[in-house]
Amino acid sequence: MVKYLKKYWLWTILAPLFMIGEVSMDLIQPELMSRIIDDGVLGINNGGVGSLDIVLGFGLKMVLFVAIGGLCGVMSGVFANLSAQQFGNDIRKDAFKRIMSFSFEQTDRFSTGSLITRVTNDITQLQNFVMQCMRGFVRTSMLFIGGIVCMIGLNMQFGVVTACALPFIALCVVYFIAKSNPKFTVLQKKLDKLNNVMQENVSGSRVVKAYVREDYETERFNRANDELVNTQLDVLLLLSYMTPIMNIILNLSVVAVIKVGGIQVAAGSATPGNVMAAITYCSQVLNAVMRMTMIFQTASRGVASGKRVMEVLNCDPAIKDGGFEGDTEVYGKVEFRNVSFAYPGTNGANVIEDFNLVINKGETIGILGATGCGKTSLVNLIPRFYDVTAGSVLVDDVDVRDYKLSVLRDKVSVALQKSEVFNATIADNISWGAPYADMEEINKAADIAQATEFIRNKPDGINSVVSQGGHSLSGGQRQRVAIGRAVVKHAEILIFDDATSALDLKTEAMLYSQLGKNRKDITKIIIAQRIASVKNADRIVVMDNGRLVDVGSHSELMKTSVIYKDIYDSQLKK
Repeated sequence: MVKYLKKYWLWTILAPLFMIGEVSMDLIQPELMSRIIDDGVLGINNGGVGSLDIVLGFGLKMVLFVAIGGLCGVMSGVFANLSAQQFGNDIRKDAFKRIMSFSFEQTDRFSTGSLITRVTNDITQLQNFVMQCMRGFVRTSMLFIGGIVCMIGLNMQFGVVTACALPFIALCVVYFIAKSNPKFTVLQKKLDKLNNVMQENVSGSRVVKAYVREDYETERFNRANDELVNTQLDVLLLLSYMTPIMNIILNLSVVAVIKVGGIQVAAGSATPGNVMAAITYCSQVLNAVMRMTMIFQTASRGVASGKRVMEVLNCDPAIKDGGFEGDTEVYGKVEFRNVSFAYPGTNGANVIEDFNLVINKGETIGILGATGCGKTSLVNLIPRFYDVTAGSVLVDDVDVRDYKLSVLRDKVSVALQKSEVFNATIADNISWGAPYADMEEINKAADIAQATEFIRNKPDGINSVVSQGGHSLSGGQRQRVAIGRAVVKHAEILIFDDATSALDLKTEAMLYSQLGKNRKDITKIIIAQRIASVKNADRIVVMDNGRLVDVGSHSELMKTSVIYKDIYDSQLKK
């Protein structure tokens, strides 16, 4: 974390320096007040005759020092805020950048809600911690040390009284820290859980409503919220009885200072002004210790949050970047060599088993099979969304693990069944992966994707803004925008992962016809549930339980593949 503050070292140094200036002015005030009482009012050093000039003189000094202290406080606040905000800004950017490099498995392991909490709330807690270090900690430390020194300077007995109270307050502070630290860690986890529930229900609101699960989800949210509140109450209750105890110690200390001061005044070894100053210093010292409790509370939350943020920053991407970014002798070729794959955390249960296939440039390959047979898992290995467990996947005769990730993924364009669209114009959504595309290319991609007609019917055409989550578009429209996005990218390999499931057969047929005419040289891999979607492919791969069981054209498979013929009969035979 220190490296993030180094960039703003000047602000980080100036903030506590100005705070030292503010505290110094605060520590001078009791001494000036003592002089006003002793010399200006009581006239102890002037034969018992007070002096208005002395009162005004020291009064003006107090006003001046208050003004200087106030200015120092303002400057300290400005520099501390600048440093803390930029510190948080840099960490937030790095955390987001690191999250963007996570594999799917890593994202799932942290959970969406937890990652959101870490990038928002946890970093805010860290910023508060930095602020307290530059301002609160410096202020309380200075008041504590300076106050004791000033009290001893007035009269050793005053320092002794305050010293007697310190162990009791220190004991309270240590107890509070020991009890509260674990609770803050739990608190952040409860906040993660609440955010997860909230995120799931916002993104899945249509499913919740469709299945009339509002009451169940409301109860689930209430439980998560109650757990968070109960944890917060544990901390607040701890603080609620700590503060009165410390106030009692403070007040008893002030009473003791007054008692000792009275004895010292009667003995002639102290003045009423000294007693007044001692009371103020005592209050400053003990208040500083009490404020330490709040600072340690912030520090506890900051440390807990810092650990959670560092878990993200220190989490190396599971998918390591390769170094290859040169030219290859072939383009658009994909090869699976003895590929096996198991999802992390599944105890080695392979979803792909000993898979071998060569796909040549410009081929259209259909992949067919029952739900859960491993079709999507297979194509996810091409752009390295996951890495193989055994064997290798090659693109253009180079192992995908050797590629620089950005180079590999520039070669591949993917359209998914769950079509993600963004809160931007339709044109921006189509050109999302190809910022270099001009309007002619965007319109052409929309035409290939059979999206032109519905786009024209929008009030602003292709410049119409899509609502967040794409709710202003139907399922089929979202899929066509996503297909347009995949098509406009200058990729060698185009993957459709059941990307036309929401389209009717006529629209789907027109789409594949246009795709064949306009993207002849692109290798196309089409995952589908319907034989009609892959019937005209150059070759069709039939998968079962993660294995390649048959491969060939439609006519060949109708003669040789029992599984393919069964699927055909169930879907198309009349």
